[in-house]
Amino acid sequence: RAAEWQLDQPAWSGRLRITAKGSTAFIKLEDKTSGELFAQAPVEQFPGIAVEGVTDSSRYFVIRIEDGNGRRAFIGVGFVDRGDAFDFNVALQDHFKWVRQQSELARQAQDLEQGPKLDLGFKEGQTIKLNIANMKKKEGTGSTRPRPAGPGGLSLLPPPPGGKSISGERPAPLSTSAQLPGTPITDSLLSWPQPTAAPAADIWGDFAKASG
Repeated sequence: RAAEWQLDQPAWSGRLRITAKGSTAFIKLEDKTSGELFAQAPVEQFPGIAVEGVTDSSRYFVIRIEDGNGRRAFIGVGFVDRGDAFDFNVALQDHFKWVRQQSELARQAQDLEQGPKLDLGFKEGQTIKLNIANMKKKEGTGSTRPRPAGPGGLSLLPPPPGGKSISGERPAPLSTSAQLPGTPITDSLLSWPQPTAAPAADIWGDFAKASG
């Protein structure tokens, strides 16, 4: 009970700070001017024996301080303002709430590592069926006509409009094969209409004396 303490003559007054290292919180009692540490109480669990509230006030607590050499002592601390006592409680609650969350995340990660591995590979003889709509190619809808292919698989263009056709004569074949860029020479002979020349024994005539 805080009423049994000598509240009008406290043995020490100063500043209280709460820090944390890992999962342990530390209640530090420091000099309010120099910041020198007077005592500290490590808290590994809250609520717990390290911090307990009194039965007759919400502003006073009993904390267990340690000196680092194994020596411990229980002392009573109190706040002048009730809001500071509330913040003291909330700070400890938030820290240990975070500790529980971290522990739960670590446990879930360990369960995933130890659990069975999910095998997404195909087994021998296993098949998969895909149903993709609107992907069937329609046939018979085109109206374009293919160009006639000439000898050697080359497509020949139709004669230009307005050209005169030669009747009764067969165009003479070329003596050498023509090679188009990127097209290999084949044994097939390319042929196309030739201009009408004067009748002579040699269909090509004499180039030096050609007329017209």
